[in-house]
Amino acid sequence: MDLDEYQRGALRTAAPRDKRNELLHLVLGLVGESGEIAEKFKKWVRDLDSDESRIDRADIARELGDVLWYLAVLADYLDLSLDDIAAANLAKLASRQDRGVLGGSGDNR
Repeated sequence: MDLDEYQRGALRTAAPRDKRNELLHLVLGLVGESGEIAEKFKKWVRDLDSDESRIDRADIARELGDVLWYLAVLADYLDLSLDDIAAANLAKLASRQDRGVLGGSGDNR
């Protein structure tokens, strides 16, 4: 499955674009699901002494799936293709690596 195919599939369970506050719902959903991942890792540090063998990978995969869904639907709402976003991101990172600024800071490096 490619990213645009996933994006089309995600849209089958998305609310209509014209639903009141749908853009805000998508942004907050993306942030909320990302926060759930952070929360699980916080508890992994607190309760499991950061033991990587005790990460519940299936649970994290489910949460990452939720992040992916919100990302896909938000991108579509903004008329953006996940394939295009992914390709542009890899090109940006390759350029930074080629220029020796991959580990630097700032958006425009």
